[in-house]
Amino acid sequence: MSKERILTGIRPTGMLHLGNYFGATKNFLHLQENFDCYIFVADWHSLTTHPDTSTLKQSIRRVLAENIACGLDPEKVTLYAQSDVPEIAELYLYLNMLAYKGELEKTVTFKDKVRQNPQNVNAGLLTYPVLQAADILIMQAGKVPVGKDQEQHLEMARNFAQRFNHRYGNGETILPEPVAYSADDNELVKILSLDGNGKMSKSENHLNTIYLADDNELIIKKLKKAKTDQGPETENSTPPDYIENLFTLAKLVSTPDVVEKFRADYANSSSGNTVIRYGDFKKQLAEDMVKFIEPIRTRTEEILADESYLAGIMKDGKEKARAVAAETLKIVREKMGIKYY
Repeated sequence: MSKERILTGIRPTGMLHLGNYFGATKNFLHLQENFDCYIFVADWHSLTTHPDTSTLKQSIRRVLAENIACGLDPEKVTLYAQSDVPEIAELYLYLNMLAYKGELEKTVTFKDKVRQNPQNVNAGLLTYPVLQAADILIMQAGKVPVGKDQEQHLEMARNFAQRFNHRYGNGETILPEPVAYSADDNELVKILSLDGNGKMSKSENHLNTIYLADDNELIIKKLKKAKTDQGPETENSTPPDYIENLFTLAKLVSTPDVVEKFRADYANSSSGNTVIRYGDFKKQLAEDMVKFIEPIRTRTEEILADESYLAGIMKDGKEKARAVAAETLKIVREKMGIKYY
């Protein structure tokens, strides 16, 4: 029995951090055992906000190396660069004829990007959801893992598939409508910036984000400066978000007895009787974080040093992805009547 196909993309804009690992990559390790996984590096998408391509090759290689170092198995997962599959661009063109300016302008992500960078409101940014739909539909992916900020885009992909099928399918489903893959809520972990302001970011708050590429000394330095306070006013207080975030990190990389010890210290603390020692807590957390990240960083550097290994993985992924994409495009052209001889 063949596995259901699932697809997701990763933008090559910055190094992976703890939030990426526990919020997405770790989930991929589960998915690769149960689905026919297609994971691509979204280099075309990145150009909408990062037009400078001087470091693009380096970024693509790193994001692939880091994901493989985290446990993605190229024997189980099809890994490829978006631009290595030109069939995506052709389907993107056809889908643009089924997308309307008004609906594209209303997407939340488009409006957010316009506010953030009003000097770079390009057509690619406007039609981002159309290209995203082409990524999914060309691979006939049944499921797509999406975060809250991408749910609207997936719904648009479904709409574009419906419009195509209605216009060219004569009642037949040519492009299957993808559905969201939802992981168990217990598997999803949100990691805040170490200063407590928002989530860890690939491109912002570098000193408040722990990257998988950080060396041991930098990890220790960042956690030492993580935001804390004077301790709780009363016993059994609910920790503020930035303190709870430290416990979240500890739960991910430390042993249960370490977490329980500092949880108890916090619960037993009150004004005038501060049992919790944040310095000791952060020191232990830093030691455990180093043990967790160091093997990933080392393996990443080994992979990056072997250019032929990474190139081979990308070429294999390209061939597999293009074979699927070409078959989809052949059917699309036939149904559209774009077959003249």
